[in-house]
Amino acid sequence: MPQAWSDKDERQYEHVKRSERQRGRSPAKAKEIAARTVNSQRRDEGRTPNRTTQGSGNPRTRLEQRTVEQLRNRAAALDIDGRSRMRKAELVDAIRSAQ
Repeated sequence: MPQAWSDKDERQYEHVKRSERQRGRSPAKAKEIAARTVNSQRRDEGRTPNRTTQGSGNPRTRLEQRTVEQLRNRAAALDIDGRSRMRKAELVDAIRSAQ
């Protein structure tokens, strides 16, 4: 676990990891989900240097279910022009067209 995590973060990590294992996830996948959960919580609370994610969301998640920020990151990876001015539906359409 990263040094910057508080005791509460570590407890949350262990709880989520244990819960994911009970749901049948592999140990590696449970660790990944737990770490992502804690880091997301820390980012939402402003306890990390970057308040925003640089990811483009879970690739198994439908585009409509991702955040605008995740869609913009995906659009940037696809080098879509005008992405910063696009609304969510426009981003979804542009990403689908570019793939």
